[in-house]
Amino acid sequence: MSESVRVLGSVLVRNEDIFVERAIRNAAAFCDRIYAFDHQSDDHTWDALRGLAQELEHLEVRRTPRTTDSHRPFEPHAGTRTWVLGIDGDELYDPTGLARLRDQLLDGRHEDVFRLKAHVLNCDALDLEAGTASGFMAPPSRPVTKLFNLAAVESWSGCSQRLHDGRPHFRPGFAWDSMRYLSHTLSWEDDPLRCLHACFLPRSSCEGEREPRRNVNETGEWDRSAVGLLKRKLRQHSPPNAVAALHREGTNWKREWYARGERVTVDATPFI
Repeated sequence: MSESVRVLGSVLVRNEDIFVERAIRNAAAFCDRIYAFDHQSDDHTWDALRGLAQELEHLEVRRTPRTTDSHRPFEPHAGTRTWVLGIDGDELYDPTGLARLRDQLLDGRHEDVFRLKAHVLNCDALDLEAGTASGFMAPPSRPVTKLFNLAAVESWSGCSQRLHDGRPHFRPGFAWDSMRYLSHTLSWEDDPLRCLHACFLPRSSCEGEREPRRNVNETGEWDRSAVGLLKRKLRQHSPPNAVAALHREGTNWKREWYARGERVTVDATPFI
């Protein structure tokens, strides 16, 4: 009997209490198990995660100062028929679309690629009363969807955070750029992995929160432990990484990546 397919969810958040509950709920039925890590939030994110964990038996939550911890639950699944969906606190997937996609994955679809990419609407307005979302579509903007086929790798460790960088050891026929863009063959309405990305909206109730803000991988603050703080202090005199340099130079990187093309408005009711 062939090995059955599993779908896991990966959540890594910090100060995301506005959308995080909806983000997880939308993907809950898609995943057999969800691992959620709170990177020491200062708002109500941790409370939201703990509350959800009491309701959703397949949701495991943990608070950690190290984003590297968020990748470790998936390392034992390398080389198995396991898909992992990365869910950020500002990413709202369409549950109905994910149900269709789950059926496809369980039937063995897309096993010839390492990654799937899809349509994303990078939102700068979300009208809950009208049920509409407005923003910039990917493509042509930069897509953020993260669905990985762990059967494509023999091992994958050393990540600064879940499903990022590290040392993936690929099986023959696969590579990091082995991916399929569902957006190339499907419309926004038909794409089962489509996502509302609330990247231009406030994501936290923290007083003084302003957008756009830097994410963990942009600041280099993936380790907030005492050792991590010391390492960052030593790095202050080192050459900055490319994204951090953009911030210091005043370049609005988020607009450059996520606000390309025509601004559009879509029906947001499937997501909210």
